[in-house]
Amino acid sequence: MATTNHQPPTTNAAFRASLRRRFESWARPRVPEALPIAIDRRRVYVLPTGFGLFFALLIGAMGLGALNDNNNPAWLLALLLSGAAMASLLVAHLQLSGLRIVAAGAEPIPAGESLSLRVHLRASDGRERRGLRVECGEAAAFASLADGAGEALLELPTTRRGWLQPGKLRISTRQPLGLAFAWCHAWPQVRLLVYPRPERDAPPLPDGGGEGTRARPDIAGDEPHHLRAYRSGDPRRNIAWKPSARHGALLVREYERREGAEIVLDWRELGGLPVETRISRLARWVDEAERRGKRYRLRLPGESLGPAQGPAHRHACLRALALLPHAID
Repeated sequence: MATTNHQPPTTNAAFRASLRRRFESWARPRVPEALPIAIDRRRVYVLPTGFGLFFALLIGAMGLGALNDNNNPAWLLALLLSGAAMASLLVAHLQLSGLRIVAAGAEPIPAGESLSLRVHLRASDGRERRGLRVECGEAAAFASLADGAGEALLELPTTRRGWLQPGKLRISTRQPLGLAFAWCHAWPQVRLLVYPRPERDAPPLPDGGGEGTRARPDIAGDEPHHLRAYRSGDPRRNIAWKPSARHGALLVREYERREGAEIVLDWRELGGLPVETRISRLARWVDEAERRGKRYRLRLPGESLGPAQGPAHRHACLRALALLPHAID
């Protein structure tokens, strides 16, 4: 018996999404714009919704019936409803005309998490605006300008470290009656930083007595604390060879660092690992050093950061790691 392959029919949502992508390719603006961005009347587009088309058909039928029966009250009602529909088109246009995007930004987050993009809107005339939908790709949020100012919070997915350019924003509304759909586009010239994804099962922080570390001159070396199983990336100098021979498995000395010791996180000490794995491990060590309140230095190809600690130093280190080239020695 012959079998046939049945292709699923194209849904209305997919068809609308295809039309939207084609329209956005040539709709204003075509290049990124510097903030603040003013939305004027020439950038606002208005079309009737499905309900609006049904409403227009209904009014047309009422008008034809009133003319056929010579019913003046019905004709007057049809004219009043037509006027209300035309007024709703104008009001929908005015909801967007005069808007200004004054700022757009987000706090850096590790790759793989959702980045919270805040878009600050303001009405140049101070009028109240409600029901504004702000979209960026698949992310969407609503904003209301009760006092002439407001913001929308968009959750953007992230997959890789480095700079993220959000692309075009679409601001739309169906206010006040849902008969018309008004929208406009804006393309803020902003770059959002995405930190490297920290390694999940990274080895512990380098200690003061092993490779890639350095203690302060006025502080004595650290003492071994206990033995543990070897993990990939542990310095060879920390391997306890005699206990390892007795147990038949590699054991590593775990050091107890004294307060005030500076930790050196050196790119060169991880030379046997791929580039992205090295970056993820250093990112994890930076977070761990901050969590423990340790002073640390980050050594990367061509630059050295620290020694220091605190949010500013952490940001500088993670930013340097995020912006490293994908191919580096």
